[in-house]
Amino acid sequence: MKRLLWLFLTIGSFATYAQQGSIKESIKIKSSTLGKDVEYSIYLPADYDKTNRQYPVLYLLHGYTDDETGWTQFGQTPEIADRTINSGEAPPMIIVMPDAGVSWYMNSFDGKTKFEDFFIKEFIPYIESNYRIRAKKEFRAVAGLSMGGLGTLLFSTKHPDMFVAAAPLSAAIWTDEEVVTQNADNTRWNAVFGDLYGKDLKGKERLTEHYYQNAPIKIVETANADDLKKVKFYIDCGDDDFLIKGNMALHAMMIDKKIPHEFRVRDGGHTWSYWRTALPEVMKFVGESFKR
Repeated sequence: MKRLLWLFLTIGSFATYAQQGSIKESIKIKSSTLGKDVEYSIYLPADYDKTNRQYPVLYLLHGYTDDETGWTQFGQTPEIADRTINSGEAPPMIIVMPDAGVSWYMNSFDGKTKFEDFFIKEFIPYIESNYRIRAKKEFRAVAGLSMGGLGTLLFSTKHPDMFVAAAPLSAAIWTDEEVVTQNADNTRWNAVFGDLYGKDLKGKERLTEHYYQNAPIKIVETANADDLKKVKFYIDCGDDDFLIKGNMALHAMMIDKKIPHEFRVRDGGHTWSYWRTALPEVMKFVGESFKR
């Protein structure tokens, strides 16, 4: 009898652990802001189709040259989310992964691309009216890697009333010195940043008003600290990452401004293996932020 009871409990525990959420990739939304279709992928918790409950949401942003499938295919988001939720380390949540192309999640200097406007004013309202999401700041978080880490910081620092938590991973942020001195021949600047800030800018010409409006270090320096304290920040960057200097400068600025935040420097570089190990911690962090 005891063996049967043990077997029953073991099977029940395994069944609970083995619950799997569902993933839907490359769904299209027609954007009037961008004048085109935008694709997104979405992870729904295992019990989404079995209940009528509403869920908190994590917006998870991809890196440069990737798309809405990056986090699901290379980041193993469905498997990691299932494991973290089933273990009880994070609550069931919806995870939304939009395709931002190479927009860097911002509005360009010339107004031709307005991804920030699309995301804040069009995408979030659309998602939260079409899925059972608790459409309140207290249940909305944003995270992302590299370019998506920059987007995470831009959305959370420029719209602190929108997000309860933000978790940039290996965020693409640089010090003013790095921006001024790197890529002096302008080849990479024009290819990567020209459409965002203006082409053929050299040296300090690059530090335009538009650049500073989208530079997290400067935003933190000049923003009302009380506004930024409305967001819980989790910042993570590898010690071998080429972006570590900018992330450490952001950390120092937040200390100076007395903005509470978690700052992690772990062993690793700018790789998917690093970000896959970061995702469970992100889910735990935002999960704690969702709690009342």
